[in-house]
Amino acid sequence: MTKEELMRKAIELSYENVANGGGPFGAVIATKEGEIIATGVNRVTSLCDPTAHAEVNAIRAAAARLGTFNLSGHVIYTSCEPCPMCLGAIYWARLNKIYYGNTKEDAKNIGFDDSFIYGELAVSAADRKLPSESLLHDEAITAFQKWMVTENKIEY
Repeated sequence: MTKEELMRKAIELSYENVANGGGPFGAVIATKEGEIIATGVNRVTSLCDPTAHAEVNAIRAAAARLGTFNLSGHVIYTSCEPCPMCLGAIYWARLNKIYYGNTKEDAKNIGFDDSFIYGELAVSAADRKLPSESLLHDEAITAFQKWMVTENKIEY
């Protein structure tokens, strides 16, 4: 499939999801050659899962299908510019490229405003609106120390 056909598939998924009572978001993960590996739609309300965005669902499906957490060599087509969580997931999955339809400004205009989260990422933890503090660091660091000396670990 061409990149335009793959984007149209992501957009079609977003249309279908709205018709089925879900959010207006769809995503497709494909090979660089245009073969669809997995798709996803927004299931936040139907699954009562705030992380069930279309991109995350597509990443989960692709990783399960391929049996790997590393999706390098693949591309994501999403009906809207990814939110901060999905963008992070896309980077962690090591996808090679993002194509998107609607912009984050388009999403903001219909009530999906991520600008607050983008702003929070730019400030120190101490200055964020959501209070946070480090607790039991001396105990928690032990897991990191054990990880560093584990010889058969799978790095990601």
